[in-house]
Amino acid sequence: MIDLLLVDDQPAVLNALTILFEIQGYSCRSASSPDQALAIIASEEVGVVIQDMNFGRDKTSGEEGIELFRRIRSEDPDLPVLLLTGWTSLETAVALIKEGASDYLAKPWDDAKLVRSVENLLRIRRLQLENSRIYAARRQARKLLRQKYDLSGFIYESEQMHEVLTLAARIARADVPVLITGPSGSGKEKIAEIIQANSERRDRPFVRVNVGAIPDDLMESELFGAEPGAFTGSQKLRIGRFETADRGTLFLDEIGNLSAAGQMKLLRVLQSGEYERLGSSTTRRVDVRVISATNCDLGQAIREGRFREDLYFRLNVVELDVPPLGERSDDILPLAQHFLSEFSRAEEVPGLSFSREAQEALLRHSWPGNVREMRNSIQRGVLTRTRPVIEPADLGLKPRPASASPVTSTPASDAEDRTQVEEELIRAHGVVADAASQMGISRQALYRKMEKLGIVLERRPKA
Repeated sequence: MIDLLLVDDQPAVLNALTILFEIQGYSCRSASSPDQALAIIASEEVGVVIQDMNFGRDKTSGEEGIELFRRIRSEDPDLPVLLLTGWTSLETAVALIKEGASDYLAKPWDDAKLVRSVENLLRIRRLQLENSRIYAARRQARKLLRQKYDLSGFIYESEQMHEVLTLAARIARADVPVLITGPSGSGKEKIAEIIQANSERRDRPFVRVNVGAIPDDLMESELFGAEPGAFTGSQKLRIGRFETADRGTLFLDEIGNLSAAGQMKLLRVLQSGEYERLGSSTTRRVDVRVISATNCDLGQAIREGRFREDLYFRLNVVELDVPPLGERSDDILPLAQHFLSEFSRAEEVPGLSFSREAQEALLRHSWPGNVREMRNSIQRGVLTRTRPVIEPADLGLKPRPASASPVTSTPASDAEDRTQVEEELIRAHGVVADAASQMGISRQALYRKMEKLGIVLERRPKA
């Protein structure tokens, strides 16, 4: 990367700037015209542009300098541009600051002030580029995962879900029991489908059982089947879910609700592959892969004597923990757009979109009901909206009170502010976009806050 691109039509100015910054250890390139500057930006990675505003014969108007600045912004909106001028009015410089210029210094400049400004801009630029590289690598990793594995249309952008899906796809062929944990509505069943779709059993039955919805007195017959007359009212042969799933996969949702008797019989099947139908003494064998899911703490259930420890270890050869939607903010808007498209087609109302306020409300909402809650909210918005643009009221999302906002509206000291920023960056593993999302501000705002507080992210060494 070139640290500095110096743009001025006066050779003496270019020489002076080059000497000043090369003494400081910065690499420099010079351009004496707008076209030359744009060619360098198009062909090389630039850290900061120091641009003179006064080109051409009429140096007082600054028109060519303004045009160059706007073309640079068009080519790379994140590239810091520091403006130098001895002629252009202060009003023009302020207007360009509002358009995105990083700073403005008048000629003749103060060397120390110019160097300090460039140091700060370069630090921010390097953070931006590092963050961009991380996101580019993540996008490529997601693309490769979708190309290599069947993700069953799973919608995600967050690194947390990428890690879960990568592990799910990798262990799919291992044919071992898998335990999927996470809150209700977070997508555990979809993860189970992905495991099935990428396993050797993908062309075999995939049988779903919601353990929490089956009464205890019917659980045994539901799972293992029952002979005619095995219990009152039973007149026909009942084929159990294990038998239906033979040579395929059995997904046991809400496994934490399984009764003690059911746990004991399930343990036997997992250990030996053998079971008996209710009312029969004939031992049957079955070849089934079991994927189970729960939204409860099985460790706590074991300590309280409500769940067998030996069964837990049988089910939990591999554990996948699905984070709640509120903790993976990068997934919120992609999921919302997916559901909006789905319900727009269903209701035959194309062209719907979210207002900026609706998008902000979606990002601020904590989503205690996770993906299921979001799906219902978007469906409500499509059905109740009165215009093509969906507003927060259509979604049933109430604005968060100012006191509950991720970034408090009350004045905070720099020390408190610094602590909050550093804590969010640690939680986000140094990824500025993730930290900014958790704080409810833009990346640019967080970069400015980091600069103000003197927070610098160390570049991670490559493994």
